[in-house]
Amino acid sequence: MKIAVIGGAGYIGSHTVRELLDRGHEVKVFDNLSSGLEQNLFKDAGFVKGDILHPEEIEAFLQEFKPEGLVHLAAFKAAGESMTNPEKYSVNNITGSLNILNAATAAGVKYFVFSSSAATYGAPQYMPVDEKHPTEPENYYGYTKLAIEGFLKWYDKLRGIKFAALRYFNAAGYDVKGRITGLEKNPANLIPVVMEALTGRRKELLVFGNDYDTPDGTGVRDYIHVNDLAIGHAKAFEYLQQKNESLIVNLGVQRGTSVLDIVKAAEKASGKKVPYRIVERRPGDPASLVADPSKAFELLGWKAQYSDIDTIIKTTWKAYLSNGIV
Repeated sequence: MKIAVIGGAGYIGSHTVRELLDRGHEVKVFDNLSSGLEQNLFKDAGFVKGDILHPEEIEAFLQEFKPEGLVHLAAFKAAGESMTNPEKYSVNNITGSLNILNAATAAGVKYFVFSSSAATYGAPQYMPVDEKHPTEPENYYGYTKLAIEGFLKWYDKLRGIKFAALRYFNAAGYDVKGRITGLEKNPANLIPVVMEALTGRRKELLVFGNDYDTPDGTGVRDYIHVNDLAIGHAKAFEYLQQKNESLIVNLGVQRGTSVLDIVKAAEKASGKKVPYRIVERRPGDPASLVADPSKAFELLGWKAQYSDIDTIIKTTWKAYLSNGIV
């Protein structure tokens, strides 16, 4: 299949591109390189530099390439920032997504795989969280993802485009074969922040609260290896082709890992101490958030293969070492 990957030079995007190429798809990347890296591009995938906020650029790209499938990963994702700068998230995540969707339907794209988020659920009312859980986002980032899912449902009804909205939990790790090593710019997620504290790129790790109702008092999350996420995208396209019906599905591992568990695993992998400091909780942070991925297993035949914490941390540490950061 010809597949366009919007945001394919980014962290998750580059791993998804590699997985699709490995499965024999013809892939072309569209990215403005604001957070993506040329280092993450592959010679066996085409590349067009362009911006989803310029509709004529995305339209020209899709009209020229004429893909059957499209992956949309071009969103801002810092939940905290979305609460202080909602305009930025409205313009990029919502307007940008509508530009992609309009260009995709005009170009005859049949299958649309969307990078959604567990942030659509908000605070868990029960766990593990399945797809029937109420969607009540607690930050504006999560709201933008839920809004885009709503647009996709309408375009399915009105334009016949079939979509898979993949609700990621916590993406982590680096390519297990070491083929992708470009580090994220200005990371906000826990594991790269731990690595930056470990390597002296930042003074310390701030641990937001140690008085939660969890085994060690720190927040617990469901971490999924980015290679497993990439496989999920490929399997979503197989499902859309075979069934020709849309779906919304969690990608997670139904296993929680605390902040201090991550710190210990990083110290074990690196042989170094992570400088950290306990500070106040952040508003809106649930104590625990763990996925129920059984629907992905049932419908997609997908199951995490690489998402044990040791593999996640070791592959991340190797990526930092390969960049000469020790």
